[in-house]
Amino acid sequence: MSANQPVRVAIIGLGFGAEFIPIYQNYPGVEMYAICRRDQKGLDEAGDKYGIPARYTDYHELLKDPKIDAVHINSPIPDHGWMSVAALKAGKHVACTVPMGTSVEECRAIVEAQRASGKVYMMMETVVYSREYLYVKELYDKGVLGRLQFLRGSHMQDMDGWPSYWPGLPPMWYATHCVSPCLAILSEPGKPALAESVVCHGSGKIRDDLVRHYGSPFAIESATFKIKGSDVVAEVTRSLFDTARQYRESFDAYGSKASFEWQLAEHQKPLIHTKSSEAHPIPEPEIAKETEVPDYARLLPEGIQRFTMPAAIQDAEHLSFLQGGGHGGSHPHLVNAFLQAVQGKKPAFPDAPTSANWTMVGICAHESAMKGGDRVTIPNF
Repeated sequence: MSANQPVRVAIIGLGFGAEFIPIYQNYPGVEMYAICRRDQKGLDEAGDKYGIPARYTDYHELLKDPKIDAVHINSPIPDHGWMSVAALKAGKHVACTVPMGTSVEECRAIVEAQRASGKVYMMMETVVYSREYLYVKELYDKGVLGRLQFLRGSHMQDMDGWPSYWPGLPPMWYATHCVSPCLAILSEPGKPALAESVVCHGSGKIRDDLVRHYGSPFAIESATFKIKGSDVVAEVTRSLFDTARQYRESFDAYGSKASFEWQLAEHQKPLIHTKSSEAHPIPEPEIAKETEVPDYARLLPEGIQRFTMPAAIQDAEHLSFLQGGGHGGSHPHLVNAFLQAVQGKKPAFPDAPTSANWTMVGICAHESAMKGGDRVTIPNF
């Protein structure tokens, strides 16, 4: 690929994946080249809607197309691992929706394939590019929070009625949305913060018809994990079935000077807690105050800035957006980060080893829960 040639992108999976098509189409130096879906009718509908002539129902055939530089995988969770490996071996850059895989072996295979290929791999984790996370990260980097003392994430979601691979899925197998901000905020350029071990407990029980799919009985899994080279510990909680709770992806950061707590429910605002001191006393009722989270479209190329806003969502009826609040305006930030990595401007974040670590926190947490809370060391690639 020459410096003057556009990056040609293919999107695989056109439910949630179609949301990214207009973002790529409006990104400078990029050609939204091809789409892939098993269903011919749905493939043609998307191709006609967005004016994309290159269409594939067979993923393997798509990978043979020499014009494709990068693939963005939005397939069902069980396909993430093998599809990513196949694309890297075919010499394509890979962006893949979460999680990276559903086993340590899949994560290892992707890391090895990425290193062998020299291509970019990036797990497209929405939360660390959401406006809420970007706001907390900015507060931390400016010193407003002071020294970080504790981090907490939760992802509570009712998955009844979702596609066939979801029923009974172990909650922590899909934990990157609550794990990732706890590690990303402590990361520095070229030095990602990584989890080294995890302890997890399962609580409650889901219906027997759900348990039979994966052999996972727990309604909720709650884990604490140690962060390598840090005295900060993070806690994450995850539920998928048989638990009454409005959808909530949340991230709390507790600091020595100030703390940020995500809103408890939709249409509420987050809180900033400011520590009182002898030099600057704060009455107890005034320690906690609601805060407005700004948008961060200014960090993006002008052509895709509008896609941080809910009004620009193409498929507003998709469950990912109805339950996920539009993913915090993260989609154009994800595309920008991936393409900057492909163009050699910045390293991917998260890159393959980091994506593996974020994913394996959940995989190893579920293993710990099934062992009654034993500590599990997270493999280091």
